[in-house]
Amino acid sequence: MIPSDTAEKAKSHPLSRFAAPFAKSRAFPFLWLGNLVSFLGSSVTMVILPVLVYSLTGSTTTMGFVMAVYMLPNVIMLPVSGHIVDRYDRVKIMITADIARFAIMIVICFLSLSDMLSIPLLYIFMAFYGMFDGLFRPAYAATQATVFTPDIRITANSLTQMSLQTVRLIGPTLGGLLITHMSAGVGFGLAAFTYLFSLVCLFYLRKALMSGRKDTAADASTGLPESPQAAAPASADWKADFKEGIAVLRGHPWLWITILTFSFFNICYAGVTSILVPWLFKVHHGWAPYIYGLAVTFSGAGAILAGLLYGLRHKWANRGIMAYSGVLISCISLFLLPFASHAAAAIALFAIEGFGLMIFGLIWEISLQELVPQEAFGRVASLDLLGSFALLPVGYILVGWLADLIGGTATIFIFTGLGIVCAASVLCIPAIRKFQ
Repeated sequence: MIPSDTAEKAKSHPLSRFAAPFAKSRAFPFLWLGNLVSFLGSSVTMVILPVLVYSLTGSTTTMGFVMAVYMLPNVIMLPVSGHIVDRYDRVKIMITADIARFAIMIVICFLSLSDMLSIPLLYIFMAFYGMFDGLFRPAYAATQATVFTPDIRITANSLTQMSLQTVRLIGPTLGGLLITHMSAGVGFGLAAFTYLFSLVCLFYLRKALMSGRKDTAADASTGLPESPQAAAPASADWKADFKEGIAVLRGHPWLWITILTFSFFNICYAGVTSILVPWLFKVHHGWAPYIYGLAVTFSGAGAILAGLLYGLRHKWANRGIMAYSGVLISCISLFLLPFASHAAAAIALFAIEGFGLMIFGLIWEISLQELVPQEAFGRVASLDLLGSFALLPVGYILVGWLADLIGGTATIFIFTGLGIVCAASVLCIPAIRKFQ
């Protein structure tokens, strides 16, 4: 028999907080596991895709167009997807998107294994993949906000992000090894399987949520999350829903300033990490693909450390300063990356980059769940994603074109420098600096 004082110490141990989401929510394990496994496939794909494109063309411009073709339908879909998410069953929407993404990855897998995959075909499939990503993301964010009730919100977000970053310890390295020793087609096949697994988890998630609604109807004391403020229910007009989402954002300077900031910042950041960092490792330094995989893996290790530290406390002060300081740390790490002539130094910088970005990401996700009403979350999440991604297609093309024109390292310095200036400037705004 365990002594009572020992049991009490175990219960009060800071790490025991991370067991609360599993103990208190029947839906959390299915949402967590399904997203975790599908993220494994995505992380493998995001390592294989640039290596495949550079192997076929060697062109940063082509890689920029591939990412732009993926992102453009994603962006176009977002204003409508927020309307859809707030009107229809969110889990069914996720199931539909996963079925489509599974089909796309299976086709890419067979084409790649049969040596029939070309850049034009890749453009087509990535466009459809981006469109269904644009449908899935707001639905997932809204479902997550429902499942992550206030009593488990900080630990659930921290645990989810730590788990995803743990996958980054495996996925990118696995992707590098697969394309080095096997083929890109095998990696795409693995991605397809993960979407199939996610489908099974989503079916169980829907069952758990429906059971929870029945329990709530029978006993009002079960404690579903309360909306922070009133919001109009979704209407039949997606334009009206779009305006309603904007109205919710306008009530919180932290939200709309950050969304506007990242509409510019992501051009600098995503263009560098998606296009120029793979180029720096494979083309500029000539390192083996698994080195790039290791670097992304250690970025995940830094993020896990940040998630662990953040999740150990119930409340943090000065969250605005913390969030944008994390962004600054990440930008500075990328700015220094071209100076790293040895793989170990580049990998260490990636760990710091992951730590800083995770701090911002956790604060942002939790603040959304705290400030946005449940009935409007799909619309606000779509606006968040729209603001973050709207200019990315232009950014991908611009970064790829400029890298071919003036050189990759010079382009890295320009865009990461702009990111540093952007983050530092936003910290000068009182509404951001004083956000608690």
